[in-house]
Amino acid sequence: MTVLFVGANPIVRLFDAGAVSAFASVWIADWTVKGPGTALVLWHRGSVRVLGEDAELARWLERDFTRHFPEVAGLDWPESTVEIVPVRVRAGLDSLEVEAGDVEVSAGDVLDRRTFATDAFELDGVAHGLSLVLAPVATGRIAVGGTGLPGEVVVEGTPERPSSSAFLTAGEVWTR
Repeated sequence: MTVLFVGANPIVRLFDAGAVSAFASVWIADWTVKGPGTALVLWHRGSVRVLGEDAELARWLERDFTRHFPEVAGLDWPESTVEIVPVRVRAGLDSLEVEAGDVEVSAGDVLDRRTFATDAFELDGVAHGLSLVLAPVATGRIAVGGTGLPGEVVVEGTPERPSSSAFLTAGEVWTR
């Protein structure tokens, strides 16, 4: 098994009128086979923006990971280009704040913290290993040009095991 990624990948997925209205995948790469760095993948209204300082890393995270996540299944996912901008991230298992070009992402109000591990997380038909600490959250916001995108975080599950369309992660390791 080869380690591909070590870091974190918090996600904010907003729903409006029962459908996904916006999706942000924030990548904090402490180490990867493509090098360290940060990136942001944003889906909104059928378009995808990939933002990061390292184009190769950002493109790899979007093409090999994000576009194959179950959270985006069924969304129109066109080809994208990388916008070379710094992605400033303040993240942990309590909150998330991101600025990348004209995009801002935030999340908070943690509902739970728990571990997750599998050797069978399929990405584009290929099984990957994934382990992480997961913290579902009650609130999240995605803004472009200072204007919040429509939608809100959806919280489900039970009080003992809440789930959410937005979550924070730490200690995330992807293998293949």
